[in-house]
Amino acid sequence: MSSSSSSSSSSSDEAKFHVLAVDDSVIDRKLIERLLKTCSYQVTAVESGMKAMEVLGKEIEGVNLIITDYSMPGMTGYELLRKVKGCSSLRDIPVVIMSSEDLPSRIDRCLQDGAEEFFLKPVRQSDVNKLRSHLIRRPSSAVAAAAEAEEVSSLQPQQQQNCRKRKAAAVLLEESCGLSSVQSTKTIRR
Repeated sequence: MSSSSSSSSSSSDEAKFHVLAVDDSVIDRKLIERLLKTCSYQVTAVESGMKAMEVLGKEIEGVNLIITDYSMPGMTGYELLRKVKGCSSLRDIPVVIMSSEDLPSRIDRCLQDGAEEFFLKPVRQSDVNKLRSHLIRRPSSAVAAAAEAEEVSSLQPQQQQNCRKRKAAAVLLEESCGLSSVQSTKTIRR
């Protein structure tokens, strides 16, 4: 798995947006990663839809947008889109599809099923500039985990036990979306 983060900072609030880039082609993955970093995005780049789901299971709170190739072995970008939009914990994350094939039926299907944009490869800087309007702000997972720990520690022992039981139940529910138990904590606080 190729994973990297941008450490450059900007005075802009938006400099910390985290984009998950998914492409089986090393060349295309490096290109999109470079373009995203030029816009000061934090980037995690992976080579498959399955790796993307692993990242989402670990970093759901930190991912603000997914940009994925359409045609990949194993889980395609379209299948990744459907998984993300079909999971209650992920569906708010915007997904952008990229493809080297200009097929109107493919483009329409992706947009109808929840993709925010469909870019033709090679992706250009002007395409990446369009992403800013689709990014969502999520609290950092460290901040969310600290807030949750503080909330739970302030409860009575019986309430703490109930929280642990709810968390375990949430884990079972979230497994159907392919997420780790760490992400289930957000759903039990409601």
